[in-house]
Amino acid sequence: MSSYSSNYLRLLSLTKLLTSHVNNARHDQALSLFHHIHSTLSLDPFVFPLALKSCAAINRPLLATSIHSHLIKTSHITNNPYIACALIDMYGKCVSIASARQVFDEMPERNVVMWNAMISIYVHCSDQVGKGLELFEVMDVLPNQSTFNSIIAGLSEVEDGSYKAIEFYRRMRALGLKANLITVLALMNACVGMGVLNMVKEVHGYSIRNDIDWHAHFRSGLVEAYGRCGCLDNACVVFRSLQERDVVAWSSFISAYAFHGEARTALKIFEEMEMAKVKPDAIAFLGVLKACSHAGLPDEARMYFARMHDEYGVEPRSDHYACLVDVLGRSGRLHEAYEVIRGMPVKVTAKAWGALLAGCRTYGEVELAEIAGRALFELEPDNAANYVILSRIYGNVGRRDEAQKIRREMEKRKLKVAPGSSWVFNHD
Repeated sequence: MSSYSSNYLRLLSLTKLLTSHVNNARHDQALSLFHHIHSTLSLDPFVFPLALKSCAAINRPLLATSIHSHLIKTSHITNNPYIACALIDMYGKCVSIASARQVFDEMPERNVVMWNAMISIYVHCSDQVGKGLELFEVMDVLPNQSTFNSIIAGLSEVEDGSYKAIEFYRRMRALGLKANLITVLALMNACVGMGVLNMVKEVHGYSIRNDIDWHAHFRSGLVEAYGRCGCLDNACVVFRSLQERDVVAWSSFISAYAFHGEARTALKIFEEMEMAKVKPDAIAFLGVLKACSHAGLPDEARMYFARMHDEYGVEPRSDHYACLVDVLGRSGRLHEAYEVIRGMPVKVTAKAWGALLAGCRTYGEVELAEIAGRALFELEPDNAANYVILSRIYGNVGRRDEAQKIRREMEKRKLKVAPGSSWVFNHD
């Protein structure tokens, strides 16, 4: 066998091993192997996207930029769209979106894969979504399914993006492109955000007609979406149709009933989940705690909160603490709620302080309201609702000077309350 053939077979074997490392998230091993290949063999261009993917996964920008320099010197980048896409993805994740855009702009020719890579970087960064949509509108190639999937998924994750996500779904279908599992999961997320029942039914019907309905993750999303729309009967039908119910499905089912105040049913579903020997996760417990809050069950909330760690080894997060504060505050146990906040091992969020402030408003507790208000002014200095609630608490107990002081502070900051806005604990 010739030396060339021997080296080719060795390179082929090592490239397959490198691919395996990358696909199985063994990125340190992948980069070590890449260095070995680079120092002993003539590299195949296919190896570079793999190395760049590992650099992005474990945040190795210096190595990635070194690889980029080598690619420029060897002219590999100018005619290889896969390398260009890998560079765009790496720079977007490791360095900056501006660096990714520079790579994109410097490419002499761009195919749809490159456009998708750059658009995806934009739309998955919440404050850059608009630039992604602008880039979409100036594409000089036809968008494909991946283009729309990235945009729909990105929009479904940002505030007020749900309607726009559905608009892009309509545009996708108008071009004759089919939706796949990624599309419908993103649409379910958008539907959860805005609670439009007709759209949920439309997506459900499409999924059935195109054999997507069988997928467990999609059905779990349907349970949550129907639940958010208040269509609990449909949520129940979809859940009961699942042959295998994982923790995601159970959690979605619990949350559906908890969200609409069907607290007792939510707690019964949790008990059913335990009987089915499915270990509840943090999301399942969050649904249970919200159910306790809706039903005014502070002792039960305390019990479930303790079971999280003691029985199931689930560490409470800030949202769990905020829920516990909320249910205690709603029940008038304000000092107990304050002690929960003081003992939180995680960062105290505005949700927790807001829940305490809401309870203080209900029960006219001024001292704790002042503590909660000061904390909220620091965490959310531009949230007018916090100022209004504390001002009203002062006014209700006849402390008009303090109330006026809060109002003057609002005027100084030029804060206005949105119609219908108040700082009541958000059960979303």
